[in-house]
Amino acid sequence: MKKTLLGAALMGVFAASAHAQSSVTLYGLIDAGMAYTSNEKASATSPGHSNFSQQSGLVSNTVFGLKGSEDLGGGLHAIFRLEEGFNINNGKSFFASTMFGRQAYVGLQSSQFGQLTLGRQYDSVVDYLGPISLANSGEGNNLAAHPFDNDNLRDTFSINNAVKYTSPTYAGLTLGGLYGFSNAAGGFSNNRAYSFGASYANGPLNLAAAYMQLNNAGGGPLATNLNGAVSNSDGDVNFTSARQTVFGFGGNYAFGPATVGLLWTHTQFDNATTAGQAFMLGSLGNMNLHMDNFEVNGHYALTSALSLNGAYTYTMAGYNNSTGAGSPHWHQVTLQSDYSLSKRTDVYLEGVYQRVSAPQGSVLSGAAIEGMTPSSSNQQVVATVGIRHRF
Repeated sequence: MKKTLLGAALMGVFAASAHAQSSVTLYGLIDAGMAYTSNEKASATSPGHSNFSQQSGLVSNTVFGLKGSEDLGGGLHAIFRLEEGFNINNGKSFFASTMFGRQAYVGLQSSQFGQLTLGRQYDSVVDYLGPISLANSGEGNNLAAHPFDNDNLRDTFSINNAVKYTSPTYAGLTLGGLYGFSNAAGGFSNNRAYSFGASYANGPLNLAAAYMQLNNAGGGPLATNLNGAVSNSDGDVNFTSARQTVFGFGGNYAFGPATVGLLWTHTQFDNATTAGQAFMLGSLGNMNLHMDNFEVNGHYALTSALSLNGAYTYTMAGYNNSTGAGSPHWHQVTLQSDYSLSKRTDVYLEGVYQRVSAPQGSVLSGAAIEGMTPSSSNQQVVATVGIRHRF
């Protein structure tokens, strides 16, 4: 009897020890606000109207998720993450026909050798250049994304079928890369993706660079594989083209309560057929399009609770297709004030102005602030006040 009790006690100790080595966390962020938008189209051919609306996730993505880690010993951990985006106004998933549309992966993490994960994941442009841009620094600022989120800095889409590696940090340097398989027999490159990047941190200085390429993503003109690395079925594709290439570099520097950042990205689309707000833009007609984005941004903490954030982005582009050619360019200014009510809750006030210079009526001539319905003219203003809560 005594041996039985002793054995049961020891099993309980070992079970408690094993349980203590594993952890699962439920987390999330809810962003809701009221917004004013100028010159908003009701249809592709309608005149613009002012619109007052309730919005979800205009500044930060509204998400919930699960993440976990199991200690395997010797500095090795098994890890996983399942994360979904949703609309707080109606409770619907942000990604059509997808349970965990933002991230879904499992893998191993080693303090000595780095991290290897498999599943639906963010590319290296998001991981390394995103933190330099206002569109994805901290908890992000979706309204500050570059036109059409052409470089994916605000993580409009994730990569399916992805194998991703992130190195340990050596003397401030971190490296990483990702490959998203097409999963198509006889079509290895038909809707595949690959990217790589690096960051360097030394005290107040942060530098980063990244590269990404997509082949026939989400139904490009040569694609027969619509559900490969970048899926069209879940509605998160921002462009469809035969090839999309993104690369860039940038950095930021912190001094006292202020941080200033500079960033450049270059995006090339070959034979593009549609853009994210295609129902307003119409067909791009197998367009060859390049876009260069130059961003300067800043953050200033007035107090421990009150901060100011802002960015100016100049985007210049060139395109040609069967109907002609053009060289539009965009000016965009974003200003935000944010006040923390607690560690988990804050309120914000934000305004964004965008102006496009292009021949009236030509393709890409209408202003289109990310996340909002495009303008009927070459200018658009968005003003929003909202609240965010983290759990």
